Amino acid sequence: MAALCEAAARWAPGLWRRAARAAAGLGGRRFGSGGAQGPPTFGFLLDIDGVLVRGHSIIPAAREAFRRLVSPQGQLRVPVVFVTNAGNMLQHSRARELSALLGFQVEPDQVILAHSPMKLFSQHHERRLLVSGQGPLVENARALGFKHVVTVDELRAAFPVLDMVDLERRPKTTPLPRNDFPAIEGVLLLGEPVRWETSLQLIMDVLLSDGNPGTSLASAPYPHLPVLASNVDLLWMAEAKMPRFGHGTFLLCLEAIYRKVTGRELRYEGLTGKPSILTYRYAEDLLRRQAAQRGWAAPIRNLYAVGDNPMSDVYGANLFHRYLQRGQEGAEEGKPRPLAAQSCVSILVCTGVYRPPGPGSLGPAQGGEEPPFHGHRDFGLSPGLMEASHVVSDVHEAVRLVFQKEGWALE
Repeated sequence: MAALCEAAARWAPGLWRRAARAAAGLGGRRFGSGGAQGPPTFGFLLDIDGVLVRGHSIIPAAREAFRRLVSPQGQLRVPVVFVTNAGNMLQHSRARELSALLGFQVEPDQVILAHSPMKLFSQHHERRLLVSGQGPLVENARALGFKHVVTVDELRAAFPVLDMVDLERRPKTTPLPRNDFPAIEGVLLLGEPVRWETSLQLIMDVLLSDGNPGTSLASAPYPHLPVLASNVDLLWMAEAKMPRFGHGTFLLCLEAIYRKVTGRELRYEGLTGKPSILTYRYAEDLLRRQAAQRGWAAPIRNLYAVGDNPMSDVYGANLFHRYLQRGQEGAEEGKPRPLAAQSCVSILVCTGVYRPPGPGSLGPAQGGEEPPFHGHRDFGLSPGLMEASHVVSDVHEAVRLVFQKEGWALE
């Protein structure tokens, strides 16, 4: 497994505690008890796109699932967090959208966006970073703790001769060179941008010029400036019949261009979002705090991660389960156990990216070839980690399965 995953698991405990406290922000809300079963010892990590919604339309099974997860008094019966690899929106906006679709009050601190764990990267929060993506970029970056960010549009306005692909956007005259623009000290990739050619060009300019895109260096610096990225999903599911390009596709383009131009590999200081271990640690911590706030004294031992993407949802849950098992083995040897959770069970639904093989489906049957690997290069191909513990039709069936496994009544 990539060293990046292991590094994420070893980050300083102090940083983790500070960021988790900042992220939790749990208010004085009242939540329902587990009913006759007593306090829950399990919780859900629910993906959003392809599990609960397709684009802006709710998947009908999601409503049925929440009829079981929410009591007649409108209170959750078990801890739930929503873990999405999307990030081109504000946390509270996503919570408000989910509330309207599910008919249940979703709080912002129950929603984990792909970039939410970047609150941990405090060593980069004071740097002047070029930020790429769309939507409320600056607001999201500042909410994560990054104090000094420059958007691609701002950089393009400062250096208009850098963006030359679109003939209509090329400057009609040659502007005077600027030497008063502060150096860029890193790159922050929060999601797929709209004009890929512009973002790819200007990000490359920043990396190749060591943060001074108005100048030219004899050779590209290496190691290059720090690059932080969230969401490595190659594909995601919306209303269209086939999956759409995700931010992982944009990263793939950037990596290929950098390698072709420099002969070296683009390196990341951090990758967040599923399947990163860091994202699951972040989610587990929020589940635990959620349960404590609700007065549920029993520790949350079993996590159930429900998703539609084998490479991000299943791989990430299984990777985290392996991490938890190793922690349990260490505890048995007298080493401190960092987390209360003991297992993370992967549940794959068939309402999004994943489609079960059937007649006429494309797959290994043609010439016996294995399907292509859609994961990010830094996580590596590990086929066993992409095998779900359970494959079900939809999220409602997933909830029923979990309640049965945990001995809970199907209310």
